[in-house]
Amino acid sequence: MQHVTTVAAPRRKATVSAYINLMKPHVTVLLLGVTLAAMAVAASGALKLWVTLATMAGGALAAGSANAINCYWDRDIDQIMSRTRGRTLPAGRVPERHALIFGLTVGALSVLVFGLFVNWLSALLALSAILFYVGIYTMWLKRSTPQNIVIGGAAGAVPVLIGWAAVTNSVAWPAIWMFVIIFLWTPPHFWALSLVLKKDYERAGVPMLPVVRGEAETYKQILLYTVVLGASTIPLFVMHTLGGLYLALALALGVGLLTLAVRLYRTRTLANARQFFWFSNYYLALIFAAMVVDKVLR
Repeated sequence: MQHVTTVAAPRRKATVSAYINLMKPHVTVLLLGVTLAAMAVAASGALKLWVTLATMAGGALAAGSANAINCYWDRDIDQIMSRTRGRTLPAGRVPERHALIFGLTVGALSVLVFGLFVNWLSALLALSAILFYVGIYTMWLKRSTPQNIVIGGAAGAVPVLIGWAAVTNSVAWPAIWMFVIIFLWTPPHFWALSLVLKKDYERAGVPMLPVVRGEAETYKQILLYTVVLGASTIPLFVMHTLGGLYLALALALGVGLLTLAVRLYRTRTLANARQFFWFSNYYLALIFAAMVVDKVLR
């Protein structure tokens, strides 16, 4: 009996780990970070503990649901791409049908958590983000157009609307501008990654920009989007939502990202593409951290 228990425990741990992997926790953490930042700005730093905890739980479930269903739908592509071959479904760690049921279940739980413990506007926004990411991006855009990540990026920007709505039960202009920042950040961030993974996307038949329109156009678009992204961070200062500290930090971060984009455009190497991709992760996190710091200090 003791031997059976010792064998069963690691198996249970591996199964739990496999389901967590379906939720793509590394992506979810960034989404929760921007959600929390939007909440802090909306509440001027005076967050209510219970609302914050419920929003974080609901957001984790919503992101996990969208990611799990995405893993189910893209399991054929994930099997082909070297970067994703080790994920839960290609590796056969859980049955495919169970993954789909899991995704749908945590999605329903997310809506209930938001509706019952936060407000129904945040619940509606969470549901819309799941449906958009799954129905519009995953099932349609990803396999049909090089604009997949441009339009599909809207789903990843909804968490700031959710965070704002969780505090105010409304959606105001500052939240919309936060949405715009993430929306504009998404294409250059993922195009840099797609340059590195171009061969993977070619094998899988995914029409990412470098595959369909070439690397030269991708370098150009990354640079253009980076310029527009930097400009999009300024209106939050202009509309007096945030102050001079935020503006200074946003401009400094924008210059840093633009410097990498210019270098990538001029010196077209995979090493530069990787560096841009990784720095863009920190860029987004730090921009939203700057919003919180500015709001709290003011």
